[in-house]
Amino acid sequence: MIVGLIIACEVAFWVLLAAGLAFRYVFRMPRTGLALLLCEPLLEIVLLAVTAIDLRNGAEPDWRHGLAAVYIGFTVGLGHSTIRWADARVAHRFAGGPPPVKPPRYGTARAVHEWKVAARWILASAVALALLQGAVWYVGDFGDTGSLRAWQQRMLWVIGINVVIAASYTLFPKRERQRERGADENPVDSGAGAGTSSPR
Repeated sequence: MIVGLIIACEVAFWVLLAAGLAFRYVFRMPRTGLALLLCEPLLEIVLLAVTAIDLRNGAEPDWRHGLAAVYIGFTVGLGHSTIRWADARVAHRFAGGPPPVKPPRYGTARAVHEWKVAARWILASAVALALLQGAVWYVGDFGDTGSLRAWQQRMLWVIGINVVIAASYTLFPKRERQRERGADENPVDSGAGAGTSSPR
């Protein structure tokens, strides 16, 4: 039942997102669209309540309960940025909004961007860790919490990987190649030098 509810929550997340953006930009009903988008957190509340009730009724903690905690954590950490990502593209497509801003590619700006991305994943993992720990305390000595502990270890790995990736862009910043920078600074006039070939 828990796995089915997780799948249903994921489907409902995208359905509510699509419906909210459609009402906001296509049908020009921003209040209705906003109301639909604000319903998103209710999905996680329902999943959390059902998982807690399942454990309270004596269900043995297993990977499904851990997956529910991880799903809630990742929705909390990444859901808002996903909505903003979709909102920017739908606004550009249907409401004349500005083109979505592309992430920086080089230098300090790229490092800052990577740390922001890492922060969202770290938040997601931290929320999942807290929920998993709450489940461990809730079960106490009356059940096997090994599967919940295993999910906690996976979340620590997620945090570590994201820190390493962001730190690598800080310690070894990606730099623009000289040829790309020269092309940006000295664009070739399409009408000039028609008989010459560009350098490799």
